[in-house]
Amino acid sequence: MRVLLVLPVLVPMATAALSLLAYRRERTQRALGLVGSIVQLVVGVFLLRAVHRFGIQSTQLGAWPAPYGITFVVDLFSALMVLLSGTIAFVTSIYSFGNIDRDRQAHGFYPLMHVLLMGTNGVFITGDIFNMYVWFEVTLIASFVLLVLGNERPQMQGAIKYVAMNLISSAFFLTGIGILYGSVHALNMADISLKLPSLDAPIRMTLAMIFLVAFGIKAAVFPLFFWLPDSYHTPPVTVTALFAGLLTKVGVYALIRVFTLIFRGDGTSTYALILGIAAFTMMVGVLGAVSHREVRRILAFHSVSQVGYMVMGLGLFTMSSLAGAIFFVLHHAIIKSNLFLISGLMTPHGKDVRLDLQGGLLARKPALAVCFILTALSLAGLPPLSGFWAKLGLVRAGLEVGSTGAAIVVATSLAVGLITLISMTKIWNEAFWKPAPTAENTAPNANPERPRALLYVPVVLMTALGFAIGMVPEPLLSVVQRAAAQLADPTEYVHTVLGEGTPR
Repeated sequence: MRVLLVLPVLVPMATAALSLLAYRRERTQRALGLVGSIVQLVVGVFLLRAVHRFGIQSTQLGAWPAPYGITFVVDLFSALMVLLSGTIAFVTSIYSFGNIDRDRQAHGFYPLMHVLLMGTNGVFITGDIFNMYVWFEVTLIASFVLLVLGNERPQMQGAIKYVAMNLISSAFFLTGIGILYGSVHALNMADISLKLPSLDAPIRMTLAMIFLVAFGIKAAVFPLFFWLPDSYHTPPVTVTALFAGLLTKVGVYALIRVFTLIFRGDGTSTYALILGIAAFTMMVGVLGAVSHREVRRILAFHSVSQVGYMVMGLGLFTMSSLAGAIFFVLHHAIIKSNLFLISGLMTPHGKDVRLDLQGGLLARKPALAVCFILTALSLAGLPPLSGFWAKLGLVRAGLEVGSTGAAIVVATSLAVGLITLISMTKIWNEAFWKPAPTAENTAPNANPERPRALLYVPVVLMTALGFAIGMVPEPLLSVVQRAAAQLADPTEYVHTVLGEGTPR
């Protein structure tokens, strides 16, 4: 079991190292990347199965007992995120075969991709707040280099905003860790959760706000989101799909982990603030999407909007709302990654172009049209697709809370769902439904269209996965409800990490 707990980090680390050794052999790197992704996916399946059967698992690295050693701990929420990471890695690895050019492969795309996966998995399974910071930095470095790989001007502009905001986030994160350690002399999150209540309320509130800003930047919540739309549309589609599936989810994961384990029960004002942030994030994101006419820009703003739904689940802070948030995270990672992959097939050269220069895709690419409409309607939350179940869980949780703030955020979420549908309909009408534009109005085609059948494989797989979750949601709903129960009552988490003798 201990080996299984460290494999989510060791597998991508080994894949990145082997890819570096095969630096000048692109085919070998591609093969290693795919094999590493498959192994990571299998590890995710076995890890989820183990935690589902035997409960929360933990191990101490270096034989130092908790809270002094480095702890890896996996509950159902972590296990689901590791499995999600493996899924995204698998489909983007296949897509990269036809989307990542030889120059990017020669300059380290595959090692960087797996270093990024190592960092995200490290965030998901660490039980130590300082090590979470370290894994965040690993993720930041890898994602920044992936953003600028190719050295195109738009990439550099987006990357500068991305790295600037994430460095500010890191500064807040490190400051919060410093104050936290100076106050309770602990870095292990389970240990901190026991010691923090002894601090004065103003210090706890200050710490909570610092971590809210740090993780809020990484999650791209209002008003700290503007780096995301400016950076997600610039790199190749494979990179964007990887980011959309995992990067913002890392920030949301950290928010949920810290505010259900460390800062839980610190008064209603914190959760009321989170609810307000959720409402503004949803509304501002979807209005940004409506105002743009490039597919990847629209999808990037929708990513901001959808983060609001995830944060809404945390702000309501009930077991039902946490379950809804976890379901939404999983649904959105699959759906949004797939939409970005689809966007790469909408133009011959894979570049983002204005919608008025597109058209006729329904006639020319009917399979792509089916994948798009199923995925887009799921993003908007139409029944019985996966987005419907995700939003239904959050709306029901909000109505159960019954407060004025909850009612406002529920109304906002319903309105945003309607605007999302309108926005996705715009893409459908312009790119798929209307006739193809005349030659003089067609987007410039830098490269002749070539067969890209391999790119359809991950799109079809992700569409089928999202559709299956919508048609048969009960198994996943059952797991996320158990995961939410572990978050709502972290007693088992604390006891598993610190061992016998800790307060229950």
